[in-house]
Amino acid sequence: MLDCMVSGNRLRGIDYIKITIFGLALSALWGSLHTIILPLRLLDFVAEPQKNTYLGLLTFTGLVLAMIVQPIAGAISDRSGFGWGRRRPYILMGTALALLLIPGIGLFDSFFAILIVYCLLQISCNTAQGPFQAFIPDLVPKGKRGVASGVKSLLEVLGGFAMVRLIAYFMGRYFAGEGSPWLWLSLAALGIVLLVTMLATVLTVKERPAGGSPPPLMPALSRSFKIDVKASPGFVTFLVSRLLIFMAMATLQTFALYFLMDVAGVANPAEVTADLLIVVGICMVAVVYPAGRLSDRIGRRPVVVSSGLLGALGILLLFFSHSYGTIMFCGALLGISSGAFMSSNWALATDLVPKGEEARYLGLTNLATAGGAALARLIGLAIDPLNIYRPGLGYQVMLGACFIYFAVGSLLLMRIKSPSTKVG
Repeated sequence: MLDCMVSGNRLRGIDYIKITIFGLALSALWGSLHTIILPLRLLDFVAEPQKNTYLGLLTFTGLVLAMIVQPIAGAISDRSGFGWGRRRPYILMGTALALLLIPGIGLFDSFFAILIVYCLLQISCNTAQGPFQAFIPDLVPKGKRGVASGVKSLLEVLGGFAMVRLIAYFMGRYFAGEGSPWLWLSLAALGIVLLVTMLATVLTVKERPAGGSPPPLMPALSRSFKIDVKASPGFVTFLVSRLLIFMAMATLQTFALYFLMDVAGVANPAEVTADLLIVVGICMVAVVYPAGRLSDRIGRRPVVVSSGLLGALGILLLFFSHSYGTIMFCGALLGISSGAFMSSNWALATDLVPKGEEARYLGLTNLATAGGAALARLIGLAIDPLNIYRPGLGYQVMLGACFIYFAVGSLLLMRIKSPSTKVG
């Protein structure tokens, strides 16, 4: 069993996959919805000059809910005493609800209805994600968490970008007017991946039984968002830094399709967006696992700071040139940056969380992850009016903001001292 091997520090490759594979489905779901499906779906009933505004409002609202739900779900999971684990019951419950909600994206043709479905989907998925994220600190020794985080990020990248490319192929035909079956095929593919990875997680991960009676739930809920700076020094700075860098990543992901449509003027923005994501994905895959291993050897901070500064360089180059080739080259730089950041930054997070409150504190990282993604959407409110004032001005402001996010977020990380990653 997995827990037995962890106690002896003898993790096999398959064990890392077991405890992280559910992240593949979550990455595929949100990457496909945010990058391809929702931007094209909104064009069915939203005026074209207001597309950035409506997309920003829709995703901002749902991500605010994600910020709230994930720490609460994590706190409840930390205090649970189910016979088959503290994490898996919530993964099962949240995923089951999500599978019922996904068809709603295709059923309704109004902004308000899609907004409700999207918000409920955020609640259900984050109910599963908060407890899921605690598997690494629960089951992996500290000196191996860089490797585990690298595997987690690798699966998220592979699953996310492979599915986004497939969904882009389907939705490119939907955008070209070939009918709703392509939309339904896209939603069905995401549901299947979510179901399969949930079953793999629930059936193969063996959690340690909770010792003794679980602590009272209500006090835990009342302090769901409290951070003990003595127990976890540097955690607040970590959250602010992560928020800024995720704001940069989410801004680029959310508005990439519209940027390519309006600035690069491509004929099929869905497929060109997918081409860009393939370049980003290949580069992420190339570095995400080595970066996690490297962070185990030299520390988290050098890897994660360098990754953020590389992202700033990619934005700077993109700011001055919008040709297809330059966009793809910048995508490569951003892919390397994102891959190294994802694994090393998550490994740092697992090092900083206090023992016994792993799921709650890792749920609190969603204040930065979802919070950054939510705040990133608000720039859509500025892009449209600025573009009206002067064509392309809104996207220039967007890129300038992303540069600042990357640069400041990286510099903040230099203030954090990584705990020792050596196994005692």
